[in-house]
Amino acid sequence: MISISWVYGLAGLMFAAFAILSALDRSNRRRFGNAAFWGLVAASLLAGDLLGDFANGCLVLGLAGLATLNLIGRGEPATSEAERAEAGARYGNRLFLPILVVLLTAVLGTLIYLYTPIGRSGLLQPNRETFILLAAGVLLALAIAFAWLRPPLLAPLQEGRRLIDAVGWAAVLPLMLAALGVVLAQTGVGRTIGSLVVAVIPPDSLFLTVAAYGIGMALFTILTGNAFAAFPVLAVAIGIPLLIQGHGGDPAVIGAIGMLAGFCGTLMTPMAANFNLVPAALLELDDVYGVIKAQVATALPLLAVNILLIYFLAF
Repeated sequence: MISISWVYGLAGLMFAAFAILSALDRSNRRRFGNAAFWGLVAASLLAGDLLGDFANGCLVLGLAGLATLNLIGRGEPATSEAERAEAGARYGNRLFLPILVVLLTAVLGTLIYLYTPIGRSGLLQPNRETFILLAAGVLLALAIAFAWLRPPLLAPLQEGRRLIDAVGWAAVLPLMLAALGVVLAQTGVGRTIGSLVVAVIPPDSLFLTVAAYGIGMALFTILTGNAFAAFPVLAVAIGIPLLIQGHGGDPAVIGAIGMLAGFCGTLMTPMAANFNLVPAALLELDDVYGVIKAQVATALPLLAVNILLIYFLAF
């Protein structure tokens, strides 16, 4: 059976290659910092389940230290801007074909696997089919790109390293914040928030409870930068005990639309650096918070709509 650990291993090998290429990049004054950072990420993905809690904690502290001390940077890209512009002019929109291959493999592959007799083969780990097929789509797209464009052997890794260096430490922020949500849930933060909500909101007020859930998802996402970190906390605090068990709400609607309410918070926080700060840096905007300011007018009405959707569809 192909399990999710295969995907982790594939990603770990990619980051290990980034680390090696970073160490060899003499154009980057911080090349050894980059090599250490991406090497630690590779170690986490390749052997995180073997390292133990203490070693994994030290690994995370190492990542934080490298980023905080500004020991990671960017070198010269493997291809010049003129070369990339020339390739874009030559191939046009056909360059998006490999991306479409990735998406179609993930989406259609999942549907075919789950809703045809193929799914009974047990080839893929249950509940991880889309992730595995997404990785398979990447490999298929790479094969097509090599057969079609005939790039140098290391071109995908070099260009991947160029992009990941542009994103920098923010690339691992979603992983850390998702783990933070689990930590907060395990330490009882959700139960504490739930007791506060019960003390303030009348137990028979369904709309106020739904509003507290939706607004709480958005606010907690603003604080942590990731709706995946907010979800386990708010699910333990309000979603499960008050909305599902207390008012008999539909778990699927409450969970799915609750995540959308959290994503409204993602649009309004610098903590979601990979979404809001990195694009501003790549686009060289004068205002580093320009992306966030442009999104607030969308995020607030969308949050209100999501709260209403939960109220009318889940009960």
